[in-house]
Amino acid sequence: MRLRNVAGAKEMLASNPNLVIQNPESHKGKWDALFGNTNPVHVEVGMGKGRFIYGMALQNPEINFVGIEYFDSVLVRAMEKFIAEPLPNVRLLRYDGEHLEKCFEKGELGRIYLNFSDPWPKVRHAKRRLTHEVFLKIYREVLSRDGDIWFKTDNRSLFQFSLISMNNFGMIFEDVALNLHEDEPEDNVRTEYEQNWSSRGYPIYRVEARFDYSRVK
Repeated sequence: MRLRNVAGAKEMLASNPNLVIQNPESHKGKWDALFGNTNPVHVEVGMGKGRFIYGMALQNPEINFVGIEYFDSVLVRAMEKFIAEPLPNVRLLRYDGEHLEKCFEKGELGRIYLNFSDPWPKVRHAKRRLTHEVFLKIYREVLSRDGDIWFKTDNRSLFQFSLISMNNFGMIFEDVALNLHEDEPEDNVRTEYEQNWSSRGYPIYRVEARFDYSRVK
């Protein structure tokens, strides 16, 4: 469920240009200059209110994180968190995850996180799922050759679809969890949504996958 509109959200985002990047296309191929270092860059597509990316950035100061969120009102809530508790290795984008190739150069990213994406359950909407071949082609373009995708969801149908989609695209599964919290890794950072649904007893599914460049389509 999305937050209600926040009055003045666009203006609030624009008033913090050091945190919320207003012209991400101009940084394509130059994110190291923006962060001031050559550390790997990881991206979360659909970051929500920022709990996951904040936890990851705090846990991994040697990695630069970019959080992408399409909805102004949701991004404002994440921005407020980072203003209250600043971290130097995080930048935020109000952007559509369908166009990552416009913001990041070929091979510029080390990892992409897809957490609890919209399942788009109707068959006619399958191409909107973030693990559809349409998106996998984009991810392969912007990820480095040793980069990978970490995908988490509570939706079993979407998880099944994603495994099939990734397999058909020639991806290699590094790890597959059908109940992530049954034996939860110590370094797992829970999203707001993940915490909520796990507390109700729902299993959380996760896959870590990378592209097999010997099978490039």
